[in-house]
Amino acid sequence: MCYVEVMTAPRVLLLIPPLTQLNTPYPSTAYLTGFLQSQGIACEQADLGIEMVLRLFSPDGLCDVFRLVRQQQTDLPEQALAMLADEDAYLSTIETVVTFLQGVNPKAARQLVRPGFLPQGPRFRGKTRFATAVPVEDRAKHWGTLYLEDLADLVQATVSPSFALSRYAEHLAHSASSFDRLASALNDPLSLTDEFLLDALWPHLDRVNPTLVGLSVPFPGNLYGAFRIAQAIKQRQPTLPIALGGGYANTELRRVSDLRVFDYVDFITLDDGERPILSLLEHLTGQRPRAGLCRTFHREHHHVCFTDDRSVPNFSMNDIGCPTYRGLPLNRYLTILDSTNPMHRLWSEGHWNKLTVAHGCYWKQCTFCDVGLDYISRYEMTPTDRLIQQIEQLIAETGQRGFHFVDEAAPPAALKALALGLLERKIDITWWGNIRFEEAFSPDLCKLLAASGCIAVTAGLEAASDRLLDKMKKGITVDQTALVAAAFKEAGIMIHAYLMYGFPSETIQEAVDALERVRQLFKLDLMQSAFWHRFTTTAHSPVGLDPKANGLRILGPAFEGFADNDLIHRDPVGKTPVWLAEGLRRSMLNFLEGRGLTLDVRQWFDHDVPEPDVPKNWVRTVLRTRIAVDHLPLERRLVWLGAQPIAATQTRRVTLTLQGRFADAVIPLPHAQGQWLHTVIKQATPRKNKTTAYPWVRDIQASFPGTAEDFVTFLQSPGWRKARTAGLLLV
Repeated sequence: MCYVEVMTAPRVLLLIPPLTQLNTPYPSTAYLTGFLQSQGIACEQADLGIEMVLRLFSPDGLCDVFRLVRQQQTDLPEQALAMLADEDAYLSTIETVVTFLQGVNPKAARQLVRPGFLPQGPRFRGKTRFATAVPVEDRAKHWGTLYLEDLADLVQATVSPSFALSRYAEHLAHSASSFDRLASALNDPLSLTDEFLLDALWPHLDRVNPTLVGLSVPFPGNLYGAFRIAQAIKQRQPTLPIALGGGYANTELRRVSDLRVFDYVDFITLDDGERPILSLLEHLTGQRPRAGLCRTFHREHHHVCFTDDRSVPNFSMNDIGCPTYRGLPLNRYLTILDSTNPMHRLWSEGHWNKLTVAHGCYWKQCTFCDVGLDYISRYEMTPTDRLIQQIEQLIAETGQRGFHFVDEAAPPAALKALALGLLERKIDITWWGNIRFEEAFSPDLCKLLAASGCIAVTAGLEAASDRLLDKMKKGITVDQTALVAAAFKEAGIMIHAYLMYGFPSETIQEAVDALERVRQLFKLDLMQSAFWHRFTTTAHSPVGLDPKANGLRILGPAFEGFADNDLIHRDPVGKTPVWLAEGLRRSMLNFLEGRGLTLDVRQWFDHDVPEPDVPKNWVRTVLRTRIAVDHLPLERRLVWLGAQPIAATQTRRVTLTLQGRFADAVIPLPHAQGQWLHTVIKQATPRKNKTTAYPWVRDIQASFPGTAEDFVTFLQSPGWRKARTAGLLLV
């Protein structure tokens, strides 16, 4: 498409189509809006997904639902008829539920759990009892979630088959090698939720009057919504340029060639959006030729073209600005609490400011991962000062002190620097993020992260089998994972593990063994949450690029011009039947709630499986191997977490009183050693505008008042052990 009129002052509207999580905005538009505004470009954003959901879950929205349901009453399932009979109860309670889940009506908690107040549909069956320790507020959040899930099921079964609480027409985007299914769905009449979606769109379009609309498609469940939006815009304003990008485009649309796609959108950008969208705006304002576009698909002369001017570099992590949530109604998002598990609920409860510690992955070797794509392969740490500046900026903007670092794998060194920076500046935040189960996460480093506000980490244990971990080049072992998990547990940090079954050559025995290891980790509270997913061969992973080397045969699908990612494979060696999924899912649902942790894992499966070939005391044996002696690697630095010592000096002795983060201690020492330890702790204390570096172990060894043998003896003394227990860390 050619644009005759050249823009002079670009105005960008970035949209999040339905549907992702309901508790907090997906951060893609926040990142790009912050970047474009830092470049002096007018840019606004909107989350049409939350607006569509709130319209649906309102008295007027439910009136429309029940009216349409009533019109098709003869074809309704039994559950829908029962809910239809409760129409008045739903209409009278929906506002109370929504405002409570938004956090603006907390006093409604007791009302929601009062017997008879909420109509209870199919989702409530077997889920109305709670442990005594579960607070009323959590019970109300859980019941409010079940209530909305019942309504979502009704909507999906009757008036809008595409609707679900966290995805929209997701089936249309899975293995969508052809554009046919999506094109057919877009030719269907609008569903009720489609109408709500477009009703939310037009006010933003009229208000901003954009010269470019950007659609972010992070997941398959956003694709249909994005194209419905694009279709509607083109019908009303056919010359308004529309660009599509995001995680789905980055992985699935790298070979797009179907001309029909560009009847809806004008441009598809790949990988990080900052450089492509800036180059696109320069093109649309006449400052850059079309040949100067960056990583962008477009239609030209009845062909799909891909243009990538590699003379322009990507922006560094220091130059992309700060994400901004301005324009997104943070106070209107909904808590969805389907489990009271303290780790699991982090994904669905409350708002989290999103930031990135490092772009890409520092490991980038896992054979199941898209390690060749930019979002994995291009590794760059965000400078610590810049990251802390972003944290302070988002606190000031949102008033929220919760942060989720959305890295592929946050590097231990970068997290250490971040933790020290937060402690030095006395910035009080709560944070969590994704890591690898690296040995670098020592007990002391975990304690440092906890002191800076870390409450949880997520990481991939994957197959929980050393043979398979080695085969997938994961770079960890199951024993190492248990030790790292123990270090995080001792620091009070929760863990969620990503688990995989069906990796090439995996056997049923190995899957059962993996479940037994996971059971033991849960039983000892070394892991609080986990999720199993079936291995999928993806086109851009090492396995997908060379399936024969991994013993696989690719069966399809044949590429037909649209998406290209998930591949169907046959594994002639591995034997992990589909029915394993139900046993793994069932076990995890119970483990999350602390149930079934002493059961034989074979009981979770509906088919006979072999006995686990894992010792019943595997985890305890691994933990006993930890070295009790306090070794001091010379490359470690000392950090003190606590108040400054109080020194009481006598003629020949000094008594140090320590108020540490983990314990208090009174340490009597010979005069010279007492003064030395006092100085070490002072040098090791985080403080603002710190001018001296944290002391290296080799430095304190050199300055110790005595011989090398005396220093070794001191390390075994009660005084040193007390200082370490109180909060003198080696990181």
